[in-house]
Amino acid sequence: MASSVSLRSALSASNVPPDLAGPGIGNYASVETVLPEGYRALLSPKETQRAIFAAKAYIEEHLCQELNLMMVTVPLIVEAESGINDMLDRDGSRTPIPFHIANDRELNPVDAQIVQAATKWKRMALREFEMGPGEGLCTDMRAVRKDYFLDHDHSAYVDQWDWERRIRADERNLDYLKDTVRSIWKVLTGAEHYLHRHFPQLKDPRYRPLPEDIRFLHAEDLLDMYPDLPRKQRETEILQRFPAVFLIGIGWPLRNGYPHEMRAADYDDWATEVQEREGKLAHGLNGDILVWNPVTKRRHELMSGGIRVDAESLRTQMQMAGQSDLLQHPYHQAILRGELPLSIGGGIGQSRTQMLLLRKAHIGEVSVSVWPKVLKEISAKKHIHVLE
Repeated sequence: MASSVSLRSALSASNVPPDLAGPGIGNYASVETVLPEGYRALLSPKETQRAIFAAKAYIEEHLCQELNLMMVTVPLIVEAESGINDMLDRDGSRTPIPFHIANDRELNPVDAQIVQAATKWKRMALREFEMGPGEGLCTDMRAVRKDYFLDHDHSAYVDQWDWERRIRADERNLDYLKDTVRSIWKVLTGAEHYLHRHFPQLKDPRYRPLPEDIRFLHAEDLLDMYPDLPRKQRETEILQRFPAVFLIGIGWPLRNGYPHEMRAADYDDWATEVQEREGKLAHGLNGDILVWNPVTKRRHELMSGGIRVDAESLRTQMQMAGQSDLLQHPYHQAILRGELPLSIGGGIGQSRTQMLLLRKAHIGEVSVSVWPKVLKEISAKKHIHVLE
């Protein structure tokens, strides 16, 4: 198990500038350079809608088959005091939207939040739906993330296939994690083959199809390969060599003193010691599916997830994050008391996946959301049809 050294101490001990910025590029001058020149969508807006729902049906059906999941309903709002909303990271930079329900003329009010993801709720749902080991659930999750920078692949409106599966204690290991990722990758490559059969115009020679196999790499290995590059550039470099990578161990401070990226302390297990890197010790039972996007010629994240915290790793991670006071919440107490099942889970971005498979330059071509005027003007100049 990991050391309980404070993450703040680990970060301050390093002289390497942090590269822990949240999602998004950061300014619209950069966005304009990222959006491709000479772009023309391969599908019309009408064809795009047909393809979106064809891909959605395929992925949901086959994801449930591969992982033994069942589709279930999922909340859009949760009680603020429950502690089950997703904070996304651990630096407090991305917070949920709160609102007050003045129920019964304020005699029985409810303070609620719009969900940012269903990560913690799903683990509680495994217990509610009495899932046994090897059984799980999948949701058609919708959320609002108000603190994103809105660019070509980040929207305030979020849709995900949020899934969770119950596991046994002896399955909390890297081999089980990798086998699960391979099953998910099989579904995603199968969806691409399916779309190419039904929408042959997507088989454009300019855009290389997804590889049949996904490569596994630990964040420490990536740092060793590109020690002088910041995080996102490291990902960009490796994806030009291997266009599909599952990057393991996101959250624990690497040898430069910084985590590859900040991760919330109370769902994915990023602290547990694992045998990786040619027998060397590393940390983390979680990771991201990253691919090379041939349209934008950039890194493209499809899924984040992994094996979830047990009581020991939860205590360690909350202490490292300086959030031990949150252990009083019902969700955290249920893990500490062993009342919630051990599980593995993740969130696969629906619009992110559709954007990739349908060869779109902007997530707004497959998802209706709100966009600033400057981004809509840039998109129009690039012949990108953003839905509103």
